[in-house]
Amino acid sequence: MSLKRERSPSVAPPPNTFHSTKIVDSTGTSSFEAAFSPTLSVKALQALPEFETATHRIAAWRKRSRQRSLMPETKILYDLGHDDDGEKWAGSRLQHVLNDTQTEGVVVVARWYGGQNIGPIRFTHVEDSAKQAIWNYKSAADLIVQEQATKKQKLEEETKKKELEKNLRERDLNVFVLRKLLADKKAKLKGDREPAPPTPQKPPPDYEKLSMEALARVDRARDASIAFILKQIDKVDEDLKAMEVPAKKEGAGES
Repeated sequence: MSLKRERSPSVAPPPNTFHSTKIVDSTGTSSFEAAFSPTLSVKALQALPEFETATHRIAAWRKRSRQRSLMPETKILYDLGHDDDGEKWAGSRLQHVLNDTQTEGVVVVARWYGGQNIGPIRFTHVEDSAKQAIWNYKSAADLIVQEQATKKQKLEEETKKKELEKNLRERDLNVFVLRKLLADKKAKLKGDREPAPPTPQKPPPDYEKLSMEALARVDRARDASIAFILKQIDKVDEDLKAMEVPAKKEGAGES
């Protein structure tokens, strides 16, 4: 029986399946390879084409049970089991690997027996190959979580940027209106009957091309501009009130 079997490049591996590298015993007579899946059934994993020539296809599973715990928030029930497939005690060793790593899914270790007994070291090879397949799965899962977190952060930043761009456009309009109001009040203070012409303003920057840091600086500048204009409006209003008092006194004296 061949200890190594080349995989066909034309057959794509099932989705959500993670393999270990093949472990060849020091005697060169036995080899081991594991596959783990969080979603496939035991039979589906044991029936992988690359395991077709294996002498044993040892399996263990740890999946969430449909039964509910009395305290579902604090304790999760699992359906546990294993299949030695002729390799006595090997299935329970796989079960311990799933339990110890707190992994949910199915793991299968294929063994190609070369005709020579290798003793208890075979259990070490079974466990090591299973751990590697599980580690490959968890590494891929962690990478997906990181990618999702990065995408979420990017989306949040883009949303925040668009909101700031919108606010700045509204601020620009506020500044324009307040400057026009200030100009009208100053014209009234000078006794001009005609409203003041609009104050020339340079066009606002293209906010979409600015970074968040640049937008934040513009936002602070708009705050300062609005505060300054409002302060000037208050001062002109005080001057206008001061002008109205003598005018009222003169009107009262004439009567």
